[in-house]
Formats: sequence, C-alpha cells, structure tokens
Amino acid sequence: MSAPAHQAAAAVVDLLEGTLAATPVPILQPGVGPVPGDHYLRATPDTVLWGRLPCASDTAVLEIASGASVTFDTVSHEGILDDQGKDPAAYFAAHGVPREQVLDDAVEIAASVSRDVTADGPHVVVGPVHVRDAHSGDLLKITVESLVPRVPYGVISNRHGKGALVGELPRGEHNVSVFAAVAERGGILHGTLPVVEGGEPVVAFPLAPFLGTMGVAVAGAERPHSVPPGRHGGNIDINLLVEGTILYLPVQVEGALAYVGDPHFAQGDGEVALTALEASLRATLRFEVVPAEAARAAFGEVAGPLVRTPEYLVPTGMDPDLDAAMRACVRSSLSLLHGRWGMDEHLGYAYLSAATDFDISQVVDIVSGVHARIREADFAGVPAVEPEVRVSVDVPRAAAATPAQSEDAAGTGASADPSSADAAGTGASAAPPSADAAGTGASADPSSARAESTPAFAAPSSEGDAE
Repeated sequence: MSAPAHQAAAAVVDLLEGTLAATPVPILQPGVGPVPGDHYLRATPDTVLWGRLPCASDTAVLEIASGASVTFDTVSHEGILDDQGKDPAAYFAAHGVPREQVLDDAVEIAASVSRDVTADGPHVVVGPVHVRDAHSGDLLKITVESLVPRVPYGVISNRHGKGALVGELPRGEHNVSVFAAVAERGGILHGTLPVVEGGEPVVAFPLAPFLGTMGVAVAGAERPHSVPPGRHGGNIDINLLVEGTILYLPVQVEGALAYVGDPHFAQGDGEVALTALEASLRATLRFEVVPAEAARAAFGEVAGPLVRTPEYLVPTGMDPDLDAAMRACVRSSLSLLHGRWGMDEHLGYAYLSAATDFDISQVVDIVSGVHARIREADFAGVPAVEPEVRVSVDVPRAAAATPAQSEDAAGTGASADPSSADAAGTGASAAPPSADAAGTGASADPSSARAESTPAFAAPSSEGDAE
C-alpha cells in the first residue's frame, strides 16, 4: 500500500474508532445486559448449527412450554466467514473496532465450529428449541417481542456468483464486504456509509432490526442447507418481521424444533447485493402452539410462512423462479382470503389486484420470495376468528435473576458429552432438559401481541434495557 493510501486508510480507521466510541449501543457480550425472556439461550458451539438447519433427528438444546418466551443471543456470520479470515477480532480490528467490542461468542464459534464451505450455507443458527404440545399439522406462532443490537456495527456483502447482478458485480476478482458503523441521529439508530471508498460515513439510513431466519425442523434425517427458504420458514428474509410482529409456521415434527439466526439491522426488499446490513441481535421471542383445527378456523389451510403485522396479514410464495414465486404468493393470498373471510375466489382476485401490494422479499437465496400485504382493516366488517393457542403453564423465572442465573434456571443446554458431536462437526446438542420451571403462564391477547411498531429503531437507554 502506498504512503498516501495507508494514511487515508488510517484516517478512516481513526474516524470509525471515534464513531464507535461515541455510540449509544451497549456491547451485549454473552450473559451481559438485560435478558427479558423466560429462558435464555446463548450461542455456543453446543447450541448452534453453522450452515445447516435442524431436522427431525436433531436433539433439542432447550425444551419450553407453549406460551414461553426465549431470549436468544444470535451471531451474525459476517466477520467470521473464511473469505474474511475466520477471525472476527482481526477482521473488525481492521475497521477500527476494539477487541472488547467484538462478541466473544462470535470468536468462539469461528474458532471451534466447523462447516463445509463448499456444501453448507453461511448462517449461524441457534437451536433447536422443543415446544411442548406442538404436533405435526399445528401452527407455531412466534411473536417477536424485542430485538436489541449487540454491537454498534455491521457488514453488507456482495460475493461472486451471488446477488441480483451475477456476473456484473462485484467487479474484480475479490468479494466485497462493506463495513457500516451505527450512529444515533435524533434519537434513532442509523447505519452509515460513505459515498466514496475511504470517505466519511455521511449516508445514514434508519435501522429496522429483524431475524432473517426463523424456522421449524423438517421431517426426516437430512439437515437442509441454511440458504433457501421453504415451507419450514428458514431464511425467509422478510423485513416486516420487526418487533411487535408474528410469524406462523406449519409444524412438521413433534415439538416443532424451532430455531433462529441470520440477524439483520436493516434490509431493503430484494436484498439485491446478497446480504442485508448483517449484525448480531439479542432477540426475545414468544412461542405458542395454535392447534390444527384452530389454525384452519382462523386462516384456512396455511401451507407456508404467514406473517402478521399490526396492519397486515402477509402470505408468502417461494420458488427458484421469481415469476413462479409471485404466482404461488397470489394463490396463497386467495386461499387466505377465502379461509379467513370466506371471500369468493373471483372477488378475492379482484381485491388483490385493486388493493394489495406484492413485495419481493429477496432474490438472492436460491429460492426467491414474494410476500403480499393484505390490509386487515379492509375486512373490519367481515366476521373472523382469532387463532386460539394451546398453552402449557410453567412457573416464570424470577424477574430479578441475573442472566447467568436465568441461563441455569432455563436449562439453555450446554452440551454434556463431547462424544455426541455430530458428523457435520457443527457442535454437539445437549439432551433436552426435563420439564423445567422457566416457562411462562398464559398467552396474551393476540391483538395485544401485535403492538404498534415502526421501521425507525430507537436508540436504547443508557442502561441498555431491552424493552
């Protein structure tokens, strides 16, 4: 590197170090900071899969009651991948991030969890979680209660052979990963970028955190690749799934075996470069079982992921061909209109054409996704039933418990026997804990679960509270 180039790079690092030092985002290392869930599940070599998703033959790392909430420490794959050196401390240090702001669990996973880079996906997935009384044919209702940034930075990547412009971008022989620091603007957290390489980060866009991956295990003994989404959910990358929203997934195996991962700070529809602003989140989710009969009464037949926001019901369509994904989403929408409100097919088709937006979730995950936004207020005059949930009652953990205490009480599932490490080298799974005393009580009213949310993500308080 020439002397002027070296000086310019050093200046950018100094600038970023100043930005990071001034950030209001606390560093949420494992066990540090508020843990609002009834259970706490850290990301460790024993509780994650890297590049694959759970299947029916996987052993749960945590067992909970229907109606319980879980706080997950999720870890972004950006900064730990092979093309980034598989050393997050060194990778982020090159961008001005001090070691104490690099997550310890990311360092541990990069150093000790293996994956096949030619066959597996990039995502670090936490789980699976066994939800008691969840049976095949039921729906698993996942309510997103809180999503808190664990670090004040993230990465957006474009890799060769991937993204919307395959063969055009990136230019040159190397993959491109863009570091983005988080800054507070008017009490709202923003991602920042320069307008030219090496420039000051003067472009700012609001954060709207969500989990790109939420899913349930598939039947059989083969773990799915972590990239393509499907009926099981997985890497659906629907940016509507912010705090206060709900995801319904058809249960395929006993206990559902739910999992989460691929945390995002922000993503545009399409996710065109390949990744969103990828960054680690502390996510608190509530898991409830909707019995098959109650699910049909509320929504008709649900064949794939169904999202609910304070304003919309959001059916989905997925296919490797984007046009086919669009058609699948229209069919899912027609089925939902008939199943929930009894709307005749030809009238539903007319309504969708006049009043419903169909958005491209993403075009970069092998299987493309389309989701429709059906405005529930349009059907305020039509009778409909809310999905009843099946609740198993546990005794909540003490609210004053420290994260370390809550982890012990919740049975987060540190693997007991190293010899049980699976053949894929993704980390041993602990035997599911016995019926622990850490679950919640009754479910809240479904309408109250869909609290108002906003794409703009407020900066946390100085105490780093997750609420």
